Amino acid sequence: MKCLVVVAHPLPDSLCANLATHVIADLQQSGHEVMVDDLYRESFEPALTWGERQSYYLPAYKPGGDVNAAMDRLLSADMLVLVFPTWWFGFPAILKGWFDRVWSPGIAFDHTETREAIAPRLTGLKHAIAVTTLGSPQWVDLLVMRRPVYRQIKYAILRSCAPQCRFKMLSLYRSEHVTPERVTDFKREISQALAQYPAATTAPAPAAAAER
Repeated sequence: MKCLVVVAHPLPDSLCANLATHVIADLQQSGHEVMVDDLYRESFEPALTWGERQSYYLPAYKPGGDVNAAMDRLLSADMLVLVFPTWWFGFPAILKGWFDRVWSPGIAFDHTETREAIAPRLTGLKHAIAVTTLGSPQWVDLLVMRRPVYRQIKYAILRSCAPQCRFKMLSLYRSEHVTPERVTDFKREISQALAQYPAATTAPAPAAAAER
């Protein structure tokens, strides 16, 4: 498969960067074609521009030229892997901006005539995995906050733009005090999740013709 890995952490020696390296190596070793958007390293501009918003509901949406390549990578991807820290129980601003600018009209969705809903366009995106780190314990995310990032990706984004896409989220809690052993266990969890998506599938042999 063609896999798009999107990394959103400002520090190149961060835990997220380490996990992203593991994800990319795992995918490549399995034979997938890997594309990487490292948003901070590429100085991705997250703010929706005046021209983009001005044309948002026009028949011809006009994206900024700096996002055209990112749009092409998203459109070509069979699988999306997001690697990012959860801050304030939400996306880093740069990743939110990636959704704002790259998942745009004519790319991720179309406006309907009534504008009361959107029509999905990312029919080629079949799988998505989010790998995230949180400083909070698991019970706060699940019981108090009710997994806001998980629900936003699955229901607000994927269900609207790629409803056929299967989604899985892997969360490393208490990441500011995590041990090397816990990181190793989490990487093993990531590898097990990625192993569910083989690089190639063998088409079934044609069924024998029924006897006449």
